[in-house]
Amino acid sequence: RTMAQLTERENYLMALRGEQPEWIPHISMDPTRKGPSGNASVSWLRKHYYPDGDHKDIFGVQYITSEEAAGGMLPRTWDFLLDDITKWHDVIKAPDISGFDWEQMAKKDLANRDYVNQAGSYGVGGTGYFQHLMAFMGFTEGLCALYEEPEECDALFDYLCDFYCEVIEKTIDLYKPDIMGITDDTAAWGNPFVSLEMMQKYFVPRYSRFTQFAKDRGLFVTYHNCGKCEIFMDDMVNVVGISGWNPAQNCNDLAAIKKKFGNKLVLTGCINSSQTFEDPNITEDQIREICWDVANKYAPGGGFAFQSHFIVPDPNDQFVLWKKATVNKVMHEISVSFYK
Repeated sequence: RTMAQLTERENYLMALRGEQPEWIPHISMDPTRKGPSGNASVSWLRKHYYPDGDHKDIFGVQYITSEEAAGGMLPRTWDFLLDDITKWHDVIKAPDISGFDWEQMAKKDLANRDYVNQAGSYGVGGTGYFQHLMAFMGFTEGLCALYEEPEECDALFDYLCDFYCEVIEKTIDLYKPDIMGITDDTAAWGNPFVSLEMMQKYFVPRYSRFTQFAKDRGLFVTYHNCGKCEIFMDDMVNVVGISGWNPAQNCNDLAAIKKKFGNKLVLTGCINSSQTFEDPNITEDQIREICWDVANKYAPGGGFAFQSHFIVPDPNDQFVLWKKATVNKVMHEISVSFYK
């Protein structure tokens, strides 16, 4: 088929299949731009992100926002639910879902889904196991727990995994996704928060329980993890079964990852906006040069997607708004012309 006949959805799925797409997929976190990946998630699992609620997640963790986070919701950094991992059985309680009308919830959640142009991405919960533990306890106590009480951590993670697997079993076929998305920010810019051994012990087996639902249905799996997490990619690709990773920040050796996995892994992003687009004096020509450089490095043959992010700090600043619009425009220009 010609480019004009392909939809954004079909083109993106070509990339996830390991094929060279007709154009570079352009995933956008900016709600003003509609990209090839659309939401097909259970909204109740992410209720704390919605502005009309109390910003508590399904376990009772209080989320807050700030200007510095550009409106992003993060767990409150005081008054944590859990101060002793050995007491988690008494504190962490999964909601009773026995009376839920999942079918009605799915109809509501999917009311505005574009089945033709957008690949439906089914999110598993609001965060992953590592992020749940840090939200329950804070980083200091949470990281100590991983080292000092491995049996209790294992038991908590099994409890969470059992709960989410029950939700997945009841909902995944109702939401009819193309993709399962898993999220767990286990790394900072300079290094991971946990060792490879911890990743393999605590997280990879439980991610794999999630992704088995996707594999059984022929769905693709994508993975969100910020920061320097390249050390985990072998397991994430070969054991968990991911086909895409975002935002694939350039604190990682992306050239080596591209060489190792080729089109087996779609690198989504590969641009660090804090080092580039947040320059207060940046020009359109410089934005174009940055985007072309990334495309030339990672897009040949496939295995790459653009990702345009929210640009902070001040979301109402006219120059920031201009940068957002310009980044989207330039990425689109390169996207449609690159493989011609």
